Amino acid sequence: MALLPSLAQAHGLAAAEADPLRWGAEPWVLACLVLSAGLYGAGAFRLWRRQTSGQRALLARAGWFALGWLAMAVALASPLDPAGALLFSAHMVQHELLMIVAAPLMVMGRPFAPWLWALPARWRGAIGGGVHWRPWQAVWQFVTAPLPAWLIHFAALWVWHAPPLFQHALRDDTVHAWQHASFLFPALLFWWAVLGARGPKQGPALLYLFTTMMHTGALGALFAMSDTVWYPAYGDGPLVFGLTPLEDQQLGGLIMWVPGGLAYVIAGMVLCLRWVLGSTGAPLRNTWSNNSRPNPGKP
Repeated sequence: MALLPSLAQAHGLAAAEADPLRWGAEPWVLACLVLSAGLYGAGAFRLWRRQTSGQRALLARAGWFALGWLAMAVALASPLDPAGALLFSAHMVQHELLMIVAAPLMVMGRPFAPWLWALPARWRGAIGGGVHWRPWQAVWQFVTAPLPAWLIHFAALWVWHAPPLFQHALRDDTVHAWQHASFLFPALLFWWAVLGARGPKQGPALLYLFTTMMHTGALGALFAMSDTVWYPAYGDGPLVFGLTPLEDQQLGGLIMWVPGGLAYVIAGMVLCLRWVLGSTGAPLRNTWSNNSRPNPGKP
């Protein structure tokens, strides 16, 4: 349910031109944002009361989740959202917030256990049993393995930036919503695989970070150095902000190229430091710890 806010409804160009800097979002988007935060808060509080140790770690994870939630709220409910219908550069900032800010922070928040513990005991037992169902675990372990997660992330990024598909998303609210989902979900899988790496797996994780930085930077460089407008569907929207369409595209490319690449460098440095120090923290794959495993018999 917490991933539903990523399916923010796109705004048509005409509506955006009427009020390009408005706050807010569709009521169901705001409701999903509130619901995801409320469930996490309620579940974290219940886990806090049950635990006699590990409360500091739980508090840290809640902080990471809160930062990721704020990044998602800015991407979907701030003036950045309608501005993305006028500016390619604003659209790029929105996607970068979802993919390289909100996604890793949400992963670091390990939200599955708090969300589960916010539910009634009977629901916890049913969902917990489904999560440990072997076919589901096999699928989950496959899509969160580093190479499949990398390939899914790579494909989503490059396919959606193909001019016909990207411009179709600008004109169609449903397609635009799928575009947001197709950027966020693969990013969550990618960061889950990378940040969950421990021991010998940290070497391949660094490789996947480096290659992701390279191919996203290459795409950004194509936008920044091109002398042709890739997405004419923006029309004269950039002129509202004092930019020509080409300048807007070049600015968006620089945003993907430089700040976007820096995020992967920082993540790589963190992984290197953790590798050198020999961190023994529990991997992200062990989502259901002894203290958070559902027990239908306990509230």
